[in-house]
Amino acid sequence: MISYLKGKVIEITKNTTNRIILIIEVNQIGYEVQIASRLARKLSVEIEETVQIFTDQQIREDRQILYGFASVAERDLFRQLIGVSGIGTQSAIALIDSLGINDLVGAIVNNNIPTLTKTPGIGKKTAERLVLELKTKLAHWKEVAGVQISTSNTYVIPRTEIIEDLEMTLLALGYTQEEIEQAISAISQDNQLLKNPNVEEWIRSAISWLSGD
Repeated sequence: MISYLKGKVIEITKNTTNRIILIIEVNQIGYEVQIASRLARKLSVEIEETVQIFTDQQIREDRQILYGFASVAERDLFRQLIGVSGIGTQSAIALIDSLGINDLVGAIVNNNIPTLTKTPGIGKKTAERLVLELKTKLAHWKEVAGVQISTSNTYVIPRTEIIEDLEMTLLALGYTQEEIEQAISAISQDNQLLKNPNVEEWIRSAISWLSGD
């Protein structure tokens, strides 16, 4: 098992399946490592410096694949994610890439389903399974790993019918799905609003947030 690679960045490219591949040279041997775009942006092929990439090696019947991470904590989180039913290696990479380790762990520990579902390919049921299986584990692990998360209160999920009506209204007003998800995530931090079953209040709050008022 390869724990990490320390060497020179030779190339960062995308393969035929649109996955980001890092070529790192270690002792005159080039290793192919799949990495997230978040890590790729931190690396440079122009600067001849030695980098250390922590790796997870997945062995399949037809090939071996190395996945690379910026830290031990990030790699350990990846391993915990792929241990959850329905979460494959690509979903785990996508979660880490789109949210980052701190926000991802925070979303799971704080039961923040809307934040988790912002990741492409992660639906509500999968997000709920992540919380169910990892919330307790990560609450302890983050202390050991030194991962800092928001100390805000546990996220409360708004009623489904409120969200559905809110989304339909905002879509009709011309807002994009991404804007709507951001607005819902933001206004759902309002404890007073969470207690309000009036969808009109939710719509007013969302429009106000989207308008920057």
